[in-house]
Amino acid sequence: MFSKILIANRGEIAVRIIRACRELGIRTVAVYSEADRDALHAELADEAICIGPAKAVDSYLNVKQILSAAILTKAEAIHPGFGFLSENSQFAEMCEECNITFIGPKSKTIDEMGNKIHARQLMMDADVPVIPGSHGSLSSVEEAMTLAEEIGFPVMLKAAAGGGGKGIRKVMSAEELPKHFDSAQQEAKAAFGNDEMYMEKIVYPARHIEVQILADNFGNVIHLGERDCSLQRNNQKVLEESPSVVITAKERAHLGEIGVRAAKAVNYQNAGTIEFLRDEEGNFYFMEMNTRIQVEHPVTEMVTGIDIVKKQIEVANGEPLGITQEEVTFSGHAIECRINAENPAFNFAPSPGKIKNLLLPAGGMGLRVDSAMYSGYAIPPFYDSMIAKVIVHGNSRFEALMKMQRALTEFVTDGVVTNVEFQMDLISHPNVIAGDYTTAFLQEDFLPNWKPEE
Repeated sequence: MFSKILIANRGEIAVRIIRACRELGIRTVAVYSEADRDALHAELADEAICIGPAKAVDSYLNVKQILSAAILTKAEAIHPGFGFLSENSQFAEMCEECNITFIGPKSKTIDEMGNKIHARQLMMDADVPVIPGSHGSLSSVEEAMTLAEEIGFPVMLKAAAGGGGKGIRKVMSAEELPKHFDSAQQEAKAAFGNDEMYMEKIVYPARHIEVQILADNFGNVIHLGERDCSLQRNNQKVLEESPSVVITAKERAHLGEIGVRAAKAVNYQNAGTIEFLRDEEGNFYFMEMNTRIQVEHPVTEMVTGIDIVKKQIEVANGEPLGITQEEVTFSGHAIECRINAENPAFNFAPSPGKIKNLLLPAGGMGLRVDSAMYSGYAIPPFYDSMIAKVIVHGNSRFEALMKMQRALTEFVTDGVVTNVEFQMDLISHPNVIAGDYTTAFLQEDFLPNWKPEE
């Protein structure tokens, strides 16, 4: 097993990885920006190195500094977490060149699946159903217009190198297409350095269903069931649960088989996620593959009892999965709420600041809080606003819902505004309780009628 791993990330995911490493007897190296000098991940790790100023481009995205830190501390592997460099094929390749194990898939796989246009073609070749749309990049607005009229409006313009909701535009009519094409292309260029665009028919409303995959270096691939991530705002997930209430046991097995086939088609190794849309007729369409650990991985861990982060490390160390598909079992129901330092009453504006008093709902069976917060911690304004994840597990979905409601009432962060009240109202809504929601629900039904407390 590795003796030392560097975590190229921050916040709750860095803390999560440090804890997994400690349980495996592995020493850890944290990297931090000047703004994160007092961050929990820097305190918990065995070693900590400052890698640059507050801006992510100068620190957490600074490949040279991160690799230098790994070499200096003699770390044998790097875990990228999610976001930042986690799906950067060049970073993974540079790790390989420096004889440092990148805890994730091979750089070639990241490159193949990172370009959504190429990924679509690979999936079609593997007989994985994809959303109707372009077979390559769109060279011009005129080409986009021709295709849109062929498949029918509404359509979705997407960045080939997209992720995190960037470079995506919903186009309802021909009149809207030129301006949306230009703005999406500019956003994609700024975010990813790549302005290639493609188009898909909008499957809307739909359920956003993703399948968790684990694969080792010996060709063994298994799935750990699905997560329902349909509750979204501006293409960003807000709440996730597993299993999905709309998936039957037969559909679950079939979808898992498709996910495994997709992973094998690209010789996938380590943990990954295959994302699908399920239309109102029950048809599934491949959207994309995330070649990293997901924010919402804890709900899968809760229903399967499998520690995905530990499996990532073991697989990267050259160990076999040690579990077959037949041995994967599912128990009960799990839900995750993302807690952000933001003000929902003011269009979800970020709310950085100092936490004067913190109470995390960490008591009781089937309750887990992944966070890097502590009383007195000052949330910096430079990074993502997520400060915690509340995850619950119950024998039934209703039990999990009630447990989440209880947990949210115990979540206190004096000094900063959070979305806890918003999450409480969402989890208490009759449609959510009934499992009757789609990707359209939060944006079109819930938010227009939501009134925050004065």
